[in-house]
Amino acid sequence: METRKIFNRIAILRRDYNLSRVDLAKAIGVNFQTIGYLERQDYNPSLDLAFKISAYFELPLEVIFSTSPFSPLGEELLKAQAKRGDQNE
Repeated sequence: METRKIFNRIAILRRDYNLSRVDLAKAIGVNFQTIGYLERQDYNPSLDLAFKISAYFELPLEVIFSTSPFSPLGEELLKAQAKRGDQNE
């Protein structure tokens, strides 16, 4: 059975939180190289690791990980704003 590729936003989140790979790795208890593998999608995280990353950033799993490529965050923010605008009318 072929392994499904897991896409993620770890690099973007690290940049937003001003974290190095080493900082994030220490915080969640993995080797810093693991963070690089995850960011390049060379490695799919275990469920346990995905939960640790989610808990660290205090974000739901589906915000960080996906089985399909993410659209740029700007597009998603515009869609969310438009949706909120529709609800406020």
